[in-house]
Amino acid sequence: MRLFIVRHAESEANERDILASRIDYPLSNAGRAQAEAVARAFIAENRPELVVCSPLKRARQTAEAFARAGGGIPTVVREEITEVHLGRYSGLTYAEIETADGYVHERSARWDWVPDGGGESYAMIAERVEPFFVWLDGRPENAVLVVSHAVTMRLLRAHLEATLPEYPLPISRNGEVWSLDYRGLGRAHEISSRVYDDAVPHRRA
Repeated sequence: MRLFIVRHAESEANERDILASRIDYPLSNAGRAQAEAVARAFIAENRPELVVCSPLKRARQTAEAFARAGGGIPTVVREEITEVHLGRYSGLTYAEIETADGYVHERSARWDWVPDGGGESYAMIAERVEPFFVWLDGRPENAVLVVSHAVTMRLLRAHLEATLPEYPLPISRNGEVWSLDYRGLGRAHEISSRVYDDAVPHRRA
């Protein structure tokens, strides 16, 4: 299976430098334009047979742009690929998080850190996404596009590159597309990255 994984386009939270977590922010005006532009450029080169997205609005709106650009590609929602739950830190700005008590700023130290207030550790996300890959293994399509989120994509990539509990630290850009020939979990995949639209500035996750 040819697998593509894209981070949703710019959301209103990205625009305002907010840690969105599971708060259901829509795409910003620039993000809606970005989603359409990236989708058109992507579909001109690739033909996914299925679009899979997180249930959060910013991912669903991005997925809809790809589905439209492809002439009505079927779309399904999977809960496993939703964004990290940041507990009591959800909805804070990056300025506010700088002085928030108990927040782990070191990205490499979040494997076992569970944010207060019902949050998820990276270990919990890694476990959460495993059933998604099991589901993907049973799909008949030859090409699938997945629309997810910055933090969850880190753990998807760690699974695909077989590095767990190590995970990548860099954040993918809004609208950045990863591509690989998917051969199932337990194998180290080579992943390439493509940015189709530089019109929207890079935002932190």
